[in-house]
Amino acid sequence: MKMVNWQERQRQKLYRLLGQLPARTRRISARVVEKVDFDGYCLEKLVLDLNGVEPVPAYFARPANLSGKIPAVLYNHAHGGNYELGKDELIYGRKGLQSPPYGKVLTQAGYAVLCLDDWCFGERRGRSESEVFKEMLWKGQVLWGMMVYDHLRAIDYLVSRAEVEKKCLATMGISMGSTMAWWVAALDVRIKVCVDLCCLTDYQALIERRGLDGHGIYYYVPSLLKHFTTARINALIAPRYHLSLAGEYDYLTPPAGLDRIDAELKKVYASFRAHDAWQLKRYPIGHFETAAMRQEVVEFLRCHLR
Repeated sequence: MKMVNWQERQRQKLYRLLGQLPARTRRISARVVEKVDFDGYCLEKLVLDLNGVEPVPAYFARPANLSGKIPAVLYNHAHGGNYELGKDELIYGRKGLQSPPYGKVLTQAGYAVLCLDDWCFGERRGRSESEVFKEMLWKGQVLWGMMVYDHLRAIDYLVSRAEVEKKCLATMGISMGSTMAWWVAALDVRIKVCVDLCCLTDYQALIERRGLDGHGIYYYVPSLLKHFTTARINALIAPRYHLSLAGEYDYLTPPAGLDRIDAELKKVYASFRAHDAWQLKRYPIGHFETAAMRQEVVEFLRCHLR
């Protein structure tokens, strides 16, 4: 109980670092733009009102033959400097990911999936990441905070869907989407399963490797390092299921940092007697997904998202 209370206090503290955010209680709404059969599954093109500042285009995908309520995945797209792609990563894939795209993989496995265009990406592009960051900073906001806020409210939307079993939610992604996955899972206990690929970055190790420019300006939260390490944020996910997949030669995840995170999280999960719920798998590769990693993701979800 003491650990659970500590986690909740830390969640509140972490959330406060994300700048001046819209109220979590504000009403959200969705408009269906189009429904299509796409690559063997049903795809809805949506425009969501999540933040009251600008509309959020999104995809909601589900199996073609739906029967009853099903588990759902909040899929977070990557960055990679590709501001045009955004949520289309879900349905078309991207360089660095295996085929087929996760939209097809997840719906074939029997899950519903939601993916948003983040600020500056996809149908929300037009202003540079730097411009948006600077304007928000003047207003007391943090770009990463506003991005995380959208994803937390996306969970509110997911659980409102009639098709979704609200007790069976996961979040996942690669690169920026990986970071989003573990932040969202840390902040929202409704997430049962977290899967992150290629971006469990230890902040101090990144500084030591002089790798800060490997991330866009969106990534940086004022005063974060005064209060949190990467391991301490991820400790807020325990004892829920968390699979992390990393490349030993990935410049964004220095091996020394992975060692530190793994050691700390093993202790945290052991304190919950949930040793097997935390898994870090490391591969002799760079910043991309391999076939073996794809297999790990599918199996982890199959075992735990039920």
